[in-house]
Amino acid sequence: MRKNVRLFPLLIIFIAVACSVPEPFHHQFASGHYSSDIISCVPYARKVSGVKLTGDAYTWWPEAAGRYRRGHIPAVGSVLVLKRTSRMHSGHVAVVKDVLNARQINVTHSNWGDSRSTRHIIYDSMLVEDVSRANDWSQVKFWNDSKNVLGFPYAAYGFIYP
Repeated sequence: MRKNVRLFPLLIIFIAVACSVPEPFHHQFASGHYSSDIISCVPYARKVSGVKLTGDAYTWWPEAAGRYRRGHIPAVGSVLVLKRTSRMHSGHVAVVKDVLNARQINVTHSNWGDSRSTRHIIYDSMLVEDVSRANDWSQVKFWNDSKNVLGFPYAAYGFIYP
């Protein structure tokens, strides 16, 4: 009995730790997993796509000129480059995972969201929709899983092809 009493605190700690690690999640338009570190979108996109550019995300578009093909049609493995804004000072990059149709893609990316907890998620797949008038991917919306809608529109440069 005495031995069991000493093991009880260890059991409580084990249960608390096991329950505090978020499980991978999969919803209809977004899926991902928790990372204990915040992984910036740039090194993540570089690793996943093989596009060997450095610097802030918004600088990838001009840096790619003459080194990589660039365009306005999504392709699997290409990097979607968002322009910087007052809310997103460094811009953002995401890698195309699937092309669903002419106006929708799934991307994989990291360090996305408006809270510290969402920035710890590596999104394995997230819906992105072209909302530009010219259907040229110059304006896009990313899925906002917490609100269950497509989110704020972001200006995009286009796609860098590996």
